[in-house]
Amino acid sequence: MAPVPAWARTVQQRLFREGRRDSRPSPRVAVAFLVGLLLLLTGSCSVSHASGAPADGTAHATPATPASAAPTAPGFTMVASGDVLPHSPLVARARAYGARSGRAYDFRPMFSAIKPIVAAADLAVCHVETPLSPTGKHLSGYPVFNGPPQVAAALRATGYDACSTASNHSLDQGPQGVSGTLQVLDSAGLRHAGIARNRQEAQPTLLTVKGVRVAMLSYAYGFNGRKVPASQPWRANQINPARILADARAARRAGSQFTVVFLHWGQEYRTAPTPQQLQIAKQLLADPSIDLILGHHAHVVQPARRINGKWVAFGMGNLLSAQSSACCPANTQDPRSAQSAAESPTWVNRAGSRFPRSVRPSLRMRLGRRGRSSPDRRRSGCTWRRPRR
Repeated sequence: MAPVPAWARTVQQRLFREGRRDSRPSPRVAVAFLVGLLLLLTGSCSVSHASGAPADGTAHATPATPASAAPTAPGFTMVASGDVLPHSPLVARARAYGARSGRAYDFRPMFSAIKPIVAAADLAVCHVETPLSPTGKHLSGYPVFNGPPQVAAALRATGYDACSTASNHSLDQGPQGVSGTLQVLDSAGLRHAGIARNRQEAQPTLLTVKGVRVAMLSYAYGFNGRKVPASQPWRANQINPARILADARAARRAGSQFTVVFLHWGQEYRTAPTPQQLQIAKQLLADPSIDLILGHHAHVVQPARRINGKWVAFGMGNLLSAQSSACCPANTQDPRSAQSAAESPTWVNRAGSRFPRSVRPSLRMRLGRRGRSSPDRRRSGCTWRRPRR
């Protein structure tokens, strides 16, 4: 694993100090996590043990006690990122890259700028929004996707360990597309959650990260009018708060110490969370079995905030896509932002647009003590400045 850059350690230490000021004693596992495109939330996000969590479901940072007296808790860093959408122009570009490297398709250059950050994390989780073809044949883009398998190979080469997979495109290729996609992810060495080949595989995905048991759960609001087969309800997970809570509690019983819920939700191109997103987040984060919510689908940056002492990033934007102002709002290319957090932003590089020379310094931000949800980034807890042309 690549060493954590010095600037990242500085941010971690700063946010750790901020987190300690907003904490109370509780038996928890401290976690630093990196979310978004790519957002560094390196405070102490806590793991609530079922036996020791407050009754109201509140999670807090590590105890506010002197460092010399504080108990050592296991911890890890986590990277999670926005939607991976292999639109047809990207597939064509990957074919051109592949011609140079002797591969049918090569998506690895498209992730090269973020590889040092992703590879430095203890756990890196992507969001594969579309089916992937195990044979590399019958490929298609929007609106009914079927991407090449080399997408998964590139994600693994970048340093990702696992992917959430429940999305509105999960059933674009039917049940056989679900099986094929998981075959591709397995072949690449990527764990997954959200779609399944059988009932057993639909159980929460458990990983061990630096001695901490971490559960991944993934759900989508729907499947573009397609229905999960009645005889195979486990093929793709649909958002139902009661079901999510039941799954999270089952994960706790199975040994999870930190449970992350990935939700494909909200309204496309809307930068503020919808009332339904807010309602679901409050309901889920009130339960001690859920520690973190990470959102996808809107294709634009939505805010991150703390609810019941735990983080929700409502929308992490796009990681790999060919959306632009020609079809969609221009901010589908934006890096994400969040309040009371630091970030390492990325940028969707389009033909005719200028890519920042350095990913990290391309945007500067001022940390706010408390974040406010707002569709206008200028009114959020972070101050943004575009790099000078």
